[in-house]
Amino acid sequence: MAHTFGTDVVVAGAGPVGLTAAAELRRRGVRCRIVDRLAARLPYAKAVGIQPRTLEIWDHMGLARTALEAAVPMYGQLAYVNGVEQDRIDLVLPPEVPYGFAALPQYETERILDGFLARFGTGIERGTELVSFGQDADGVTVALRSASGAEEEVRARYLVGCDGAHSTVRKQLGLTFEGSAFPEEYMLGDVEVDWDLPAGFGVRAMHRDADGEVDDLLVCIPLPGRGRYRMSMMVPPELSTAGRRDGPADGVVHGLESGHAPALSDIQAVLDRLSPQPTTASALRWSSVFRISHRIVDRYGDGRVFVAGDAAHIHPPTGAQGMNTGIQDAWNLAWKLALAIEGGTHRGLTASYDTERRPVGEEVVERTVRHAAQGVQADRIDPQTMMLREAQLLVGYRGSPLVDAVSGGPGPQPGDRAPDCGGLSARIAAFPLRLYDLLRDRGHVLLVYGDGERSGQLADAAHEFSEGRVDTCVIRPAGSATDMSGPPAYVDTLGEFARLYAIADGGTAFLVRPDGYIGARLSPPIAAQLTAHLARTFAPNA
Repeated sequence: MAHTFGTDVVVAGAGPVGLTAAAELRRRGVRCRIVDRLAARLPYAKAVGIQPRTLEIWDHMGLARTALEAAVPMYGQLAYVNGVEQDRIDLVLPPEVPYGFAALPQYETERILDGFLARFGTGIERGTELVSFGQDADGVTVALRSASGAEEEVRARYLVGCDGAHSTVRKQLGLTFEGSAFPEEYMLGDVEVDWDLPAGFGVRAMHRDADGEVDDLLVCIPLPGRGRYRMSMMVPPELSTAGRRDGPADGVVHGLESGHAPALSDIQAVLDRLSPQPTTASALRWSSVFRISHRIVDRYGDGRVFVAGDAAHIHPPTGAQGMNTGIQDAWNLAWKLALAIEGGTHRGLTASYDTERRPVGEEVVERTVRHAAQGVQADRIDPQTMMLREAQLLVGYRGSPLVDAVSGGPGPQPGDRAPDCGGLSARIAAFPLRLYDLLRDRGHVLLVYGDGERSGQLADAAHEFSEGRVDTCVIRPAGSATDMSGPPAYVDTLGEFARLYAIADGGTAFLVRPDGYIGARLSPPIAAQLTAHLARTFAPNA
């Protein structure tokens, strides 16, 4: 029986991951419905760390400014062991990285993404639950139930499950979710304190017993507001939920627990033991007991149905990797779905979501579990590499079927994040531009460093093969005059592009994907090699 598509994509779950998926789909002109069984946004500062890579994603989408105005900077961490101050950790990144680390309550992240999504005429369908779905070669039939009990059947081309650790989409798709739970429990609280520790620094204070084991812990992450922190600490026995018989039906123990919430006095008791300065907690906004599991699915999708975020991977919150990894899941998937719906793409385009993102999820789960047990010092890598990794700037897709083989030379390679740089001048703009200004709000972009004749040939080849879905920008050496004809041209006045991208003699071209990763490095730039790369994504006349 033929169905009329009521929408292109149904997104189940309106947390940061689902909202990112829906916003990016709508930004690219894809019809989308986003549903969430909750009647209202939860007021919890559960995930608070915003990584520099997430800010780069929001920059590309056009909402970074709103997030920056709402967030507070994270400059580093102050550490104490048995009351003795340890070496301070400063969160410092290379100067070409455009954003630093930030903290923002999860409900604020959701508010910002919700507002951005509304610009495209799409809102969250609250109190609406995904009940079931079935898929065939052409689409997905989704059964929804509203808060009133009314049921609706929706026909869509794709379904994306961003519905959390207890995901209905994951269960009905038959994906495994292997892993286990940590025995430890923590309590979380959003409070204000009156100490005079440096603003913008997290605080980690612990007590070690005679055997060197940690038997008391306090972790404080700054939030917007005077003296406000999201605090986590070990749960006292009287608040423990361990051994309860009313656990989740699916056996997945992860996240905020219902039941007896910690009181301000419980938090104050920990501060009295561990705070580096005498302080009084006040203005408790919310609190909860938190349990942690580590699990990952066997695959990120099947056919026309996909999972992202906590529906695909859960792990310790060490390093604020969870929400940010989920946002990158959604970012990776959304541009692929948008192109697939538009048509004229390689049949393996959407399948590459699992190929590219599942190894990332596996690495994050393994690393955060290791760090939770042994600390970040367990990884014997240099501090700069560790900082880039925690910032999620080293996430890459080398070996993906969508990217060319690594050349082995210097500079960023196919599958690597395209680094930003400054000092680009244009004919009309009286101020220097960043490379990310050129990439913002675009799809595939061909960056050509070289002469006008070659760049024109490459631009024509890319435009024809992709049926107009690749833009071209020319980068010229310092001292060059911008060409008045051909593709848009910019002058590398500071030489930063040539240095960071390791331009070879004879020129080099880069094909940058919609998610800001390099698909191809062409040196020297040859049109036939470019079209061979584009065939990995596009299938003209398909």
